[in-house]
Amino acid sequence: MIIRLLTKSRFKLGLECPNKLFYAKKPEYANQKQENPFLMALAEGGFQVEAYSRMKYPDGIMIPSNYDNYDYQAYHDLTQEHLKNENVVLFEAAFLYDGLFVRTDILEKKGHKIYLKEVKAKSWGEDDSFLGKKGGINSGWKPYLWDLAFQAYVVQKCYPDNEIIPSMILADKTKKASIDGINQLFRIQKGKDMREDIVNLAESYEDLGNELIIEIDATTIVFDIINGKHKNLDGKTFQECLDLIKTNYLKDSFSHWPVEYSACKKCEFKTTDKDENLKSGFEHCFKTMHGWGEIEFQRPNIFDVWDWRYDKLIPQEKFFKDQVTEEDVKVEPESHKISRTERQWIQITKDAASDSTPEVRINELQAEISKLNYPLHFIDFETSTVALPFYAGRKPYETIAFQFSHHILYGDGSIEHANEYLHPEKGDFTNFEFVRELKKVLSNDKGSIFRYASHENTVLNHIRKQLEESEEADREELILFILSITYQKIGNKTVHKGERSMIDLCRWIKDYYYNPLTNGSNSIKAYLPASINGSPYLQKKYSQPMGDIKVSSKNFGTEKVWLVKDEDQFLDPYKQLDPVHPELSDIDLDELITEEMEIKDGGAAMIAFAKLQYTDMSKTEAENIRNALFKYCELDTLAMVMIFEHLKELSKRKI
Repeated sequence: MIIRLLTKSRFKLGLECPNKLFYAKKPEYANQKQENPFLMALAEGGFQVEAYSRMKYPDGIMIPSNYDNYDYQAYHDLTQEHLKNENVVLFEAAFLYDGLFVRTDILEKKGHKIYLKEVKAKSWGEDDSFLGKKGGINSGWKPYLWDLAFQAYVVQKCYPDNEIIPSMILADKTKKASIDGINQLFRIQKGKDMREDIVNLAESYEDLGNELIIEIDATTIVFDIINGKHKNLDGKTFQECLDLIKTNYLKDSFSHWPVEYSACKKCEFKTTDKDENLKSGFEHCFKTMHGWGEIEFQRPNIFDVWDWRYDKLIPQEKFFKDQVTEEDVKVEPESHKISRTERQWIQITKDAASDSTPEVRINELQAEISKLNYPLHFIDFETSTVALPFYAGRKPYETIAFQFSHHILYGDGSIEHANEYLHPEKGDFTNFEFVRELKKVLSNDKGSIFRYASHENTVLNHIRKQLEESEEADREELILFILSITYQKIGNKTVHKGERSMIDLCRWIKDYYYNPLTNGSNSIKAYLPASINGSPYLQKKYSQPMGDIKVSSKNFGTEKVWLVKDEDQFLDPYKQLDPVHPELSDIDLDELITEEMEIKDGGAAMIAFAKLQYTDMSKTEAENIRNALFKYCELDTLAMVMIFEHLKELSKRKI
């Protein structure tokens, strides 16, 4: 018999949308956020922060788990036995009360006081606060604080005569590591439970040098939540939220929670092409709540409109694009570009009319292209942020740049994969070497440099600040190089722009081009296949072997053909690559992102970097990961070249 209990993870899911609980853990429903605890812990560094924090309590006792035969009552009973002691520290303490179940990261009992310490792989800086200026909970902290409130509530119910004191243990961004390689002291083995089977190479907390965590008391705000001061789920108190979520979850009944635009837009219980044998929770909701049938599901709806913020249409039941008016969007044109609202209106009207023809601002594209200096350079970075620093003098969550790819497009149309860099050596701080290598490859001419979106500019500005605080012999030279190819804004004002500042290809797309085949996405992985299937030039050129079209490669042979047709569509080049993580081929790792992580793209590369850093593997496996990283990063910059070639093709059309 399956015991159904409301855990803190299910409570948190229910706060996103109570209807989601009906689909959670049901194998017949698609879930685009399938959790892989090993990879999630790797990517966010959570297992390290937790292991680090536990070292502060050398006498702490682990409440063990058997995940093959999970016995909630046994873990609760074992916890109660330990809590009979006057003073004790427990890891993964378990509490079971009236259909509710929680496990706590670190619990310290001192007499009648129970200190509930929640460890999060999230950072805390000088300007951080749980509350906003108006007294409400800051949105970034709300899920964590309600999670902690749920834990405090259950523990208090189990121990009503004890004082519960909840807090959060976080990575302290104001502190600097005093030893090298601190993150290498906490490692895990694949297939193990990362909470209990961490390979801890440090002997004591003192061995870790300067303390890199901070404990923030959350007693007042947590009990304000429990006592109803702060609301959730459209104005409900904590108790009202709990009653709603618990009642429906324990009965496994559908909540009939009203449609909310943001929740439906981000709903993970939708099907994709790969989910042909699975059910859609999104469809079940709209069938149940609004009587949708096959006709409605074929009708373009508003839940994929780019940067859409118009929740007011939901009460009017304007769910479909052909219902939306220009007045609803409040279209405000801008000169010399496609404005945000114009782009939304273009998407809405084209989808409503099943019009797949692109929208192009040809004059503006021509003007941009006329300013370029050849040869053109295309660069892409892969980066990570780590909770525990690699190097003495570094702070938690400083960006680590570990890989780049570099393509050159010459004036005669030939393309060279000129350079690549990957430095995943264990425990190394790579940023300054990274910039040295980048400087070498971009300093041979004055050609224009392209990036895609703001990431590369942000990373280089971050490294510039690190250099300013460093004693590197060539720091001034490296800083001048970074200043020459970046820009910096304070608020909406540009305070610096280098003479060779990188050009944002994604900004060109947002300002001058909309392709309906992207379904509103502006990502490079959406615009590459859309560009290919709308470009006779790309189709003709890249249907030939790379060696025949003067395109060089460091990772694919000269016989590689990128465009292969499947019926009436060309295959997405990214889908031709072997996965970086073969054991997870069914998971979109670029979407495997948690709220704790501060990086939003490149999920597969970031997790691969973490694997190389924190897990023990064979040389063969490590080499396979490196080779896969090289291929993915090369395709990223080649994709930029292809998209640029398509935009140049479009700019030559007659107006």
